[in-house]
Amino acid sequence: MEHARAFAELDEVVWDPISMATVLRSSPQFGELVLDACCGNGASAVPTAELVGPSGAVDAIDLSESMIELARERAERESAPLPQLRLHAADVLEWEPTGYDLVQCVLGVFFFLDPEAGARRLVERLKPGGRFAVTLWAPSAFEEFTKALCDAVEAEGGEAGSEAVAAYRDRAVPSVPESPGALAQWLGGLGLEQTRGELVPRHVDLDDDLSWRLVMGMSRSRLVADLNDETRERVATRFRELLAERGITRADLSTIIGVGHLPA
Repeated sequence: MEHARAFAELDEVVWDPISMATVLRSSPQFGELVLDACCGNGASAVPTAELVGPSGAVDAIDLSESMIELARERAERESAPLPQLRLHAADVLEWEPTGYDLVQCVLGVFFFLDPEAGARRLVERLKPGGRFAVTLWAPSAFEEFTKALCDAVEAEGGEAGSEAVAAYRDRAVPSVPESPGALAQWLGGLGLEQTRGELVPRHVDLDDDLSWRLVMGMSRSRLVADLNDETRERVATRFRELLAERGITRADLSTIIGVGHLPA
């Protein structure tokens, strides 16, 4: 739950703007049935549920029970009662219901062992004529930020830090499209038509607090997860020094959003 809370602390800066950019393009309509895959703490699912209204429904699914609990808290905090929002702690790739007007997945497909096969499975949940929307990180996102973090962990994290950086760099990086055109083509390969991809540039100004929250609330937290508190603090200090030395004053949070339609 600790990581989930750190994740949620980035709502205003990271998850809410990216999710709203996706919802703007996926365009949920009143009365529609929607599947929100890899929903996290509900940043896209809650506004989608508001848009489909009481005559629609949103099945929001995430593997993490902690995230689902945070999504429930978000819905209670930010909205009037939403009986149309149905939250599920489950593996979306094992989700059987079909007939959805819209399936959307914000920053989730790269968690699938095979992103293309996973996306195809999501597309299969659509009804004929339904829409599939997907959001990916742009290749530039967090590039300089992550390099500075890895260098700080190597410099101050000792053997555990070096091992964490090596594991991070050697991890299997899923193959996903890296440009709007490639995303549109990829969606076409999933059997969709009227596909389009769009780069959504976004940068945020960094300060000492935000720079470390962006570490602890995202997947890069694994780089410091096995360090003790004292070592982690040294890493944080060195990381901030490296950001300053390298003139990294902003974090790149750019995304690529794609939408396609299943033939009617």
